[in-house]
Amino acid sequence: MHQKRQIMSSDAKAPIRRAMVLAAGLGTRMRPITHKIPKPLVNIAGRTLLDRAIDRLEAAGIRKVVVNVHHLADKVVKHLKKRTSPKIQISDEPARLETGGGVARALPMLGKKPFFVINGDILWLDGPYPSISDMAAMWDDERMDALLLLQPTIEAYGYEGDGDFLMDANGRIVRRRERHLAPYLFSGIQILHPRLFNNAPSGSFSLNVLYDRAIECERLYGYLHDGEWFHVGRPSDLEVVDAYLSKQQPGIRRK
Repeated sequence: MHQKRQIMSSDAKAPIRRAMVLAAGLGTRMRPITHKIPKPLVNIAGRTLLDRAIDRLEAAGIRKVVVNVHHLADKVVKHLKKRTSPKIQISDEPARLETGGGVARALPMLGKKPFFVINGDILWLDGPYPSISDMAAMWDDERMDALLLLQPTIEAYGYEGDGDFLMDANGRIVRRRERHLAPYLFSGIQILHPRLFNNAPSGSFSLNVLYDRAIECERLYGYLHDGEWFHVGRPSDLEVVDAYLSKQQPGIRRK
C-alpha cells in the first residue's frame, strides 16, 4: 500500500471556487451506447458520470462549474438545466478542441486563479480522505503550475495500461520512459493555474503538451488518491461497475 502524503495547511490561501468538467468527447470506445447518449450522461448505479463529478465539486465548495460540450451537446445542456447548484456555464465547441484547447477556450469563464479540471467520463470513490478538498489544501502557487491526482495502477479497476507517471519524495512527477512501467496513472482530476496556458498552442491540442512544459520547469506535481478508481471504457465495463457500486450503495433505484 502506498503512504498518504502529508497535506499542507490551506489556512492562509484563498479557496479554489471554480472548476471545469470536460464533457465534449466522442466516447468512441463506448459505442454503440454513445451514438445516442454522450458518455458523461451514462448512468451507473442511479447517477450519471457527469452528475457524480459535479456533486463532488459542489461538496468541496466549488461555486461555479464550466462544462464544455460538443458531441450530442444539446442532451448535455438539457440535462444540466435540471441542476439548481452549483452555478453552471456552458462552453460550446463547434469543432473538437481536445483537452487543452477546450480548457483554453473556457479560460475567460474560469478566471485568473487556480481551478479544477475533471474528465466528465471518469468514476472514483474516495477513501478516508476527500480527494478534491485535499488537493486544494496541497496546492502551492509558488511551486506548482499543475497538480494531478494520481491513482496507483495496481489499485485501478479495469486498467490494463503501463502507467503514466513516477513521483519523487517532494511530489514532483515525470513521465515513464518508453518501454518501462510506471506505478501511477493520471486519474482525470487536476488543478491547473491559468499561467500554464501562457503561449499555449492555438486551436485543438492536448493538455499533455502543457504537462511536458511543466515537467521541464519542475512545476508538475502529483497527489496520491487513497480510494478506488474505475476504468469505464467499454460497454462491458458498465455492468461490472454498476453491480459493484450498487453493493456499496444498497437501496439505489436504477433509472
